[in-house]
Amino acid sequence: LVASIFTFSCNFQYFINDGNPHCVKVLAVLEFTGVKCDVKHVNHEERVVPYLSRPALPALLLPSGTHLFSPNSICQYLIELNGQESSDIVNQWLEWEATELQPAVMHALHMVVLQGKGAETPRVLQGPLSYLDQSLSQRTTLFLTAEMVSVADVVLWAALYPILSDSSLVSGNQTLQLWFERVGMLAACVSAAQTVLQGKGLKAESLKTYLQRQPTTHHGQGQVQGRGTQPCNSPEGDDDDCVLSEEEIQSAAVTWGKGLTDLPMVPERQHPILPQEGKRNVLVTSALPYVNNVPHLGNIIGCVLSADVFARYGRLRGWNVLYVCGTDEYGTATENKAREEGLTAQQICDKYHAVHASIYQWFQVDFDFFGRTTTKKQTEIAQNIFWRLHERGFLLEDIVEQLRCEACQRFLADRFVEGTCPFCSYPEARGDQCDKCGKLINAVELREPTCKVCSQTPVVQSSKHLFLDLPKLEAELEQWLERSTGSGDWTANAKQITRSWVRDGLKPRCITRDLKWGTPVPHPDFSDKVFYVWFDAPIGYLSITANYTDQWEKWWKNPQQVELYNFMAKDNVPFHSVVFPCSLLGAQDNYTLVNHLVATEYLNYEDTKFSKSRGVGVFGDMAKDTGIPSDVWRFYLLYLRPEGQDSAFSWVDMATKNNSELLNNLGNFINRAGMFVSKFFESCVPAMALQQEDKRLLAQVGWELKQYINLMDRVKIRDALKCILNISRHGNQYIQVNEPWKKIKGDETDRFRSGTVTGVSVNVACLLSVMLQPYMPTVSHTIRQQLNAPPSVTGTLLQGTGNFVCSLPAGHHIGTVSPLFQKLESEQIESLKKRFGGQQVTSDPAAQTAVNGADAERARELTLAVAEQAEKVRTLKGQKAEKTVIGAEVTKLLELKKQLSLAEGKDPEPVLTKGKKNAQPATTPASDPAAQTAVNGADAERARELTLAVAEQVTWGGNKCNELGIRGETMEV
Repeated sequence: LVASIFTFSCNFQYFINDGNPHCVKVLAVLEFTGVKCDVKHVNHEERVVPYLSRPALPALLLPSGTHLFSPNSICQYLIELNGQESSDIVNQWLEWEATELQPAVMHALHMVVLQGKGAETPRVLQGPLSYLDQSLSQRTTLFLTAEMVSVADVVLWAALYPILSDSSLVSGNQTLQLWFERVGMLAACVSAAQTVLQGKGLKAESLKTYLQRQPTTHHGQGQVQGRGTQPCNSPEGDDDDCVLSEEEIQSAAVTWGKGLTDLPMVPERQHPILPQEGKRNVLVTSALPYVNNVPHLGNIIGCVLSADVFARYGRLRGWNVLYVCGTDEYGTATENKAREEGLTAQQICDKYHAVHASIYQWFQVDFDFFGRTTTKKQTEIAQNIFWRLHERGFLLEDIVEQLRCEACQRFLADRFVEGTCPFCSYPEARGDQCDKCGKLINAVELREPTCKVCSQTPVVQSSKHLFLDLPKLEAELEQWLERSTGSGDWTANAKQITRSWVRDGLKPRCITRDLKWGTPVPHPDFSDKVFYVWFDAPIGYLSITANYTDQWEKWWKNPQQVELYNFMAKDNVPFHSVVFPCSLLGAQDNYTLVNHLVATEYLNYEDTKFSKSRGVGVFGDMAKDTGIPSDVWRFYLLYLRPEGQDSAFSWVDMATKNNSELLNNLGNFINRAGMFVSKFFESCVPAMALQQEDKRLLAQVGWELKQYINLMDRVKIRDALKCILNISRHGNQYIQVNEPWKKIKGDETDRFRSGTVTGVSVNVACLLSVMLQPYMPTVSHTIRQQLNAPPSVTGTLLQGTGNFVCSLPAGHHIGTVSPLFQKLESEQIESLKKRFGGQQVTSDPAAQTAVNGADAERARELTLAVAEQAEKVRTLKGQKAEKTVIGAEVTKLLELKKQLSLAEGKDPEPVLTKGKKNAQPATTPASDPAAQTAVNGADAERARELTLAVAEQVTWGGNKCNELGIRGETMEV
């Protein structure tokens, strides 16, 4: 590594101050990259950047005279200067460090060093440290991005150094601790820590001196900072966002004076919404959810909720927006669910379509139309595209080897096969794609494949199928991708996944399946087949629009006038960026192709994955039963939206964000502003005479508004939310400094000043109500109702680059003001955490009923299983089989009877120990830890695996013999 570093000799000057933890990362990266630099130690107050009004350290002075003073920007510059290409994954880690880790660390440092609250540090750092530990645990490499140390490792190590250097502060996270020690052995890291913090970490006196000069931080802000409220070297700030010029301040005052009447109005929605000449016509879709799955929080934030926020925002901007979605209803999963519940496939679709619609309605997802794929329009449009592809020579015939499960008596759809990835050896790859390496897979290529329904090993059988000739369309696809990714807002992961597909070369893709429930293939030679779901499902966007309006082609065959935004999780990207576009390009019918592909990473639950079968995590139909309003759910999911990295839902963090950001920050400001008007001015907005301090606030708010619009235009939904919270923080500080509740008791000058501060504050609250509308529609409406805001505010304030005008002028009467949010108590949160933490394995019949609402169905399954097993035992006894064999089957029978009792809500009968007069419940080897360990030291882990397998088997309604076999093996272990 050392030998590969190229040493630069440039006239750089790097300014640092003792005790500043931000200086550690840049100094470490300087030494790591080998860039030669003149390091200058300055005092805390020295303004090394002449055009800034406040100190900005660390700072790098380039030979050109340009200053860089955002630490991560300096680090990225040094990477590029060293000739290293900054990879997407390194950039993502640097973004996460700036927006998630660094704010939490700085807050923790304030608490420990200045307030002596070391005991509270684990709570503050729990979220980012758990996430980092989990990410490291899932990697097979020693470091964050590879087997070698990268700049991402150095930057994150430097951020954590002050905290993790004291092992008494944070316990656990063993993988993280090992990684920290490993990186900390680098000479660059040791030297940087010694130079800035004298190698003493938290105990460095210089650190305390530095922190005493900094404003109090807010845990988990992760925001774009507003001007004038945070130090210029805030890690997440931009280089140009620190100073408000006099011109900007005066311009904000001029804009304020315009009022609502001078601004254009957005017309109300009228259906059907069709493209309009001269308007920005925006078509928004979210990935179609599978009808037979109840969506969990990760599904909701990844698709429908993110798309809803953007569609709402677009309407506020005056765009002509159509937002469509619907349930994806064809495929094997639906057939299996129907068999499991004793219904027809169509009945299952009808039932769960209503479940989905109800969930999204509760979450206030404002579709223009929510449809489904089991319609005549779907058949017509899919078959039309098929014939156009066929006529133009883009389809091939070939013999396909498929996996067939003899136990289930059917060919297996790709998503019902699981095995080891042939490319990266990931053991849980699906039959169509590997979630780890992202590569497409044919199910027969999997190593050690298993049927996800019954866990049996499927066999390979041959069948003739039709393929989309992707290689023939590859050149046209690449030309389109270059235009679309170059001009549109494609997320980094969407670009990366698409590039990896095209780079490896496209192969023909099968578009038919040997299934029953699906859109029929119209070709006479393939009349016994249906379309493969990933050829058919995206066409659902078109057919759903066609069921909304018979003029659907004005949206879908009009690329000159329409911009298409697709929202999805990252696993859906290749089908929307390669397969579906190729289908439409090959059809040669002027179809609208995606302009902006917005993909999220994954949202996990606490430190694990969502699992309906294991009772882990919150699913859409459960959220409303928690007593937490849907707007709070929306806020928290959007606050941690996994834009650049996977994120994790945490009950403790949700309570923290609710209580700090919503209750104490946003809600506190809006309530105070309204209450001052009600209490001091008889609910009438007072006269206002702006002073320089007021104009400065207008400029700060106006700047945040512009940042909000800039971020939302680029679909940076999570970051834009932080702008709202920044404004309310500015507002709280403005009120606190000016103390209108005191000035109202003073002389006439003070009372008038109190009126100005109150009037400006209530107008800021009105602006916030509009900016909040895409995120928290009910809260937004409530604020506007309390302020009696004119309806025109929602159609004017977000026009253009943003207009912070006086929307509530002097003399305006407001309504009744009341608190917007309630505190989430720790007892309530602990109860919810326990409830959704995975209690499906329980001996309490009441609890079992609470966990599994389908006990009647479960009881029916177990009744059949008990009868089957009892017959097996009788047969073995009749054949006079060996006692050990009979005993094993009897054990299975007794376990099934116990499960049946629980499913029926009864106390299970105790298993009697043979030969004992005073019968006691028998202890099986699987439930006695001592006996278990004595039998086999590794069996405890095997028992856990098998217990989960049983749960999955029951959930999928699979082969009974296999289910009993798994249970039997569990008992034996």
